[in-house]
This record gives sequence, C-alpha cells and structure tokens, in this order.
Amino acid sequence: MTNKSEAAQRLREQAAQRILLTDGAFGTMIQSYRLEEKDYRGDYALGHDQKGNNDLLVLTRPDVIDEITRAYLDAGSDIVSTNTFNANIISQGDYDAVHLVREMNLAAARIARKAADDYQATDGRPRFVAGAIGPTNKTLSLSPDVNDPGYRAIDFDTMKHVYRDQAEALLDGGCDFILIETVFDTLNAKAAIMAVLELGEDRGIEVPMMLSMTITDMSGRNLSGHSVEAFWHTVRHARPLTIGLNCAFGADLLRPHVQVLSGIADTLLMVYPNAGLPNDLGQYDEQPHTTGGLIGEWATSGLINIVGGCCGTTPAHIKAMADAVTGHPSRAIPKIAPVTKLAGLDPMVMVG
Repeated sequence: MTNKSEAAQRLREQAAQRILLTDGAFGTMIQSYRLEEKDYRGDYALGHDQKGNNDLLVLTRPDVIDEITRAYLDAGSDIVSTNTFNANIISQGDYDAVHLVREMNLAAARIARKAADDYQATDGRPRFVAGAIGPTNKTLSLSPDVNDPGYRAIDFDTMKHVYRDQAEALLDGGCDFILIETVFDTLNAKAAIMAVLELGEDRGIEVPMMLSMTITDMSGRNLSGHSVEAFWHTVRHARPLTIGLNCAFGADLLRPHVQVLSGIADTLLMVYPNAGLPNDLGQYDEQPHTTGGLIGEWATSGLINIVGGCCGTTPAHIKAMADAVTGHPSRAIPKIAPVTKLAGLDPMVMVG
C-alpha cells in the first residue's frame, strides 16, 4: 500500500498524459451471475433475506467480485472501485448485517488492491483503488415525513460517524482514495467530507477524496436542489482529487452538465454515466459502441480527465470507452480567478 498523497500525485501525473479509465457497474455484472440467496448468505446466520445484498458478496462469494474487478482491468480500467456502495451501518441495518460492515469494507478493499497490484506488476502501468462510499438511504436535507417538514431521520454527527466508520476500514484495507459517490444530498456529502478530513487529521495523513454528484432532473440539480455549479462551490474547500458526475443519465443527456463542470472545476474531472436510460423493465439497452461514441465526443471536446460507467455498464462498455478516448489529450484544468464563490441552491460569485 502506497502513501495516499503519493498515490494522488501519481494519478495526477497519469491524468496529465492521457484520459484515464475507471471501472463500470458492479450491480449490473453481479446480476449476470444469477446468484441465489444462499450465495449471498454463505455461512452467516443472518435474520433477513440476503438476496440483493451485493456488498456481502465480498465475504461470501469473493471469487465473483474478484472476477468482475479483473474483467474491468482487462477492459482497460486504471482505477477500480470497491464493491462497497452500501457497506455502511445504515444500509446494512436493512439486512441485519451491521456487525459485518468493517469486515465487508476490509475484504472489498483487499480484493480490489490485490487485483490492481497484480495488473500493475504485469505491465508496469499504475493502477489505483478507490474506496466507494454511497449516499446511504437517509437524507440530512429533507424530511421523510410530508406532514413534518422539520423532521430528520438522522443528524449530521451520526451521519458523519457512519461515513468515518466505513472510510477507516477502506483505508485499512489498502485503498488509495475515498470515493464519495452518487451524491443526491449535498449535506450528506458535507458530512462525508468532514469524516474523511477528520480521519486524515487523526492519522496525520492526507486522504485524497473523489466527489461525484448525481443529477435527479433535467435542470441539472440533485435531490437537495443544488445545481452543478452550486455543488462545486459548496465542496471545493475540500480540495478533492477529482470532482464529477455519475449515474442518473446516459452520456447524451449528461453532456451539458459535464461541460458546465468542466469549465469551472480546477481539479481533475471524473464522470461515469449510465448506459443510457432504463427501459420499462428497469434494464439498460444502450450498447457499448453507442456509449463509446458518445464518450469519444467528450474526449474530442476536451471535457474529461477520467471516464467510466455506472448503472448498466459492463467491461465491454469500458473497453469501448477506452478505445474511443485513445489518442485524445486529457482535459486541461482551467485556472480560475480567486474570487469569493458562495452557494445556496444556486451559485453566487462576488466580483468587482
């Protein structure tokens, strides 16, 4: 395991030379294995049906997760993420598996670390591991009770503890970066940022963060109502290694929002869209060559530093993206004037 700040510097160096690839969806690939409940449960005596608890598979079917990880590396991924989107004490409470959360995160990080190191040892190309932290199923900004708009199902300090608990295990397992992804509530992201910053302070290290917002409507806002610009102004103080967008839309509908963020973010931009929009059965029909063509246009327009896939994407989609961006220069990080930038739901820039 390398020093985290050294890993961040190596990523920046690689991203200056070419457009990098992250991986694709784990859920999509896991579904293709058609696993039974016993595959998820393994030998654990858990009180709830475990089918669909994808995070538990790092303990009960690590072979599946390892195989998926290596398939993305075969496709060209420079960064692989951990299969830990719901490996937190809130989400695992639904499965009676809270006591396994640390073990899940450690195991997931070690699977990804081993695969990344094996591929790097084979060809000498740096590979990186991002510890994935999802948004949980709670929101700090909104009330779940329409009759009580002031009610919150969780408070900021508790949410911060949830994120720190997961981030600690991911780092202990060997992750290079902490990826705070699918941010639908900006205040949740702020709690995660604080958790990682405090963890770094306590350990005397810099923990590189990747932040990724998810847009929930065509206007380009997340569920808590923040525009892409407002989100960036709100989290820029954390000096993330990457900022970006994931999920929600396919590359076609996401493009205008990528262009906006590309022009204002003075750090690496990482975007991983869905394979289009789901059909009536909730499945994703967009073929790899279509996704690759759309991402290729992003590359020729100089919009991205790192690209990959979210829901519905497979190693074939990542391979198509890798082929599409080959030979195109990485996005030039803009130099932004040092002016005061504030945000409510919309951005405000103080000038003059």
